[in-house]
Amino acid sequence: MNPKKNFKKVVLITGASRGIGAATAKLCAKAGWDIVVNYTQNQEAANSLCAELKDLGAATLCVQADVGDESQILKMFSQIDSHFGALHGLVNNAGIVDMTSHVVDMSWSRLERMMRINILGSIVCAREAIKRMSTDHKGSGGSIVNLSSVAARVGAPSQYVDYAASKGAIDSFTFGLAKELATQGIRVNAVRPGIIDTDIHASGGLPNRAKDLAPMVPMQRAGTAQEVGEAILWLLSDESSYTTASVLDVTGGR
Repeated sequence: MNPKKNFKKVVLITGASRGIGAATAKLCAKAGWDIVVNYTQNQEAANSLCAELKDLGAATLCVQADVGDESQILKMFSQIDSHFGALHGLVNNAGIVDMTSHVVDMSWSRLERMMRINILGSIVCAREAIKRMSTDHKGSGGSIVNLSSVAARVGAPSQYVDYAASKGAIDSFTFGLAKELATQGIRVNAVRPGIIDTDIHASGGLPNRAKDLAPMVPMQRAGTAQEVGEAILWLLSDESSYTTASVLDVTGGR
């Protein structure tokens, strides 16, 4: 490791080129963080975001890596070591949905991809972050924020039961890891978004899903990526210094 002179905290946000990840990155930049922007495919969007973050005063690193591939995760963390020499926060934001389906019609390949990216990727990113942040590993502590979903509570029947199951696993992982790391200077929490108006719904074949489901929400509207990002930023920050093993619903009351 070749640490560079750097006095600001560094956060890695996976899946940061769009939606909740991008909104969180902008909020973190305004709050004084330096930022590692991870993306899988959309290099143009990632580069545009990094340029915007630099204008907000943040040092940035754009890293292409599929979090469903351990070798790519390890390479990404090696790049972080070389560029920043430290890590203080992780936002496990990267995740996928698939086309709406009943469980009876779900293929093994669909299920394997869902769990590999949404669960294994988050766990392995956390594992590598722990090695750099834990006081037991000579780190200075930090915060991990996992992205769950209200689907973990409601189950998403006849649409995304596999996605809901993956996010239920994220909730369990958050609780267990938080207690495991409580004496190592690392807090672990999760944010559980509800119906949020982002383009992830289009990738599941329902581009108007947020608008269509808004009447089901007590607040009668979908949420925004910015509103979820504000919750993530709070959990990352020292303002939440006595908060760990918590899941924060950002659901409009749903």
